Amino acid sequence: MIRRREFIMGFGGAAAAWPLAARAQQGERMRRIGVFFPGASDDAEYQARNAAFLQALRELGWIDRRNVRIDYRWSAGDANNIPKHATELAALAPDVILAAGGAVTGPLLQATRTVPIVFVIVPDPVGAGFVDSLARPGGNATGFINFEYGLSAKWLELLKEISPRVTRVAVLRDPAIAQGIGQFGAIQSVAPSFGVEITPVNVRDAAEIERAIAAFARSSDSGLIVTGSVLAVVHREQIVTLAARHKQPAVYFIRAFVEGGGLLSYGPDYLDQFRRAAGYVDRILKGEKPADLPVQTPTKYQLVINIKTAKTLGIAVPPPLISRADEVIE
Repeated sequence: MIRRREFIMGFGGAAAAWPLAARAQQGERMRRIGVFFPGASDDAEYQARNAAFLQALRELGWIDRRNVRIDYRWSAGDANNIPKHATELAALAPDVILAAGGAVTGPLLQATRTVPIVFVIVPDPVGAGFVDSLARPGGNATGFINFEYGLSAKWLELLKEISPRVTRVAVLRDPAIAQGIGQFGAIQSVAPSFGVEITPVNVRDAAEIERAIAAFARSSDSGLIVTGSVLAVVHREQIVTLAARHKQPAVYFIRAFVEGGGLLSYGPDYLDQFRRAAGYVDRILKGEKPADLPVQTPTKYQLVINIKTAKTLGIAVPPPLISRADEVIE
């Protein structure tokens, strides 16, 4: 009888524990995140952005291969690959997708209107049709704006401040994206007030970039502004090298150019955007919906100056500009 009673009690206890065990297993199920980068997987800048995202996820309790699986797609700067990768990633039906830029956000939204998407580095998500409004996105996407087009005027102001002699400026932009057109338009609108003539230079491929910069640099009192685009990041080493070869003072949209020998950059802290994006991914994994998460603007901007490059160009950086810099590279 004792054994029978022990068996019944043990059976009853085990039966009572089954729902708890089932709930625990359900709560601990492997979640799935898709990540889509427009660059190459071996690019140091994109590796840094991904590392910032992963570190922030870890701090929130999400660890790759432990309680979350992360599926990546990389387009390596080839726009032709993006629709295919977007379709593949959406077909995996992850719990949420991180879209690194407008170039991949649009195709992802064409591939799915149900999988939640958190985008970063998108200048105008309302104008692009990604969300209904910044306060109430309304669909399956939300995220973080990298800057407003008006910021582009600041690049021309900084170029004139660090090199007052400049009267002609080549603006490197990707004409195939709205961001490239918008940034160029913002710079062009303020050019007369600075007494500067603006010339667009397309960044479609390496050969075109080299020809255009070499031809532009033949005239005196010239400089460069490099606007934000995937292609600019892909070709950044070439652009910085050409600027140095042709003695062109240049302003860039992210610090990666200045770390590589460029003169000056001003723009949002992109790594911070990826860290903040992890917070939205966490909230979506815990049940919140993109439609209810407002699109956020940058909270950190960086002014970075390479003094060594300035000396090579024969530029004496004004002390007030140095004092405003967040980082000075010697």
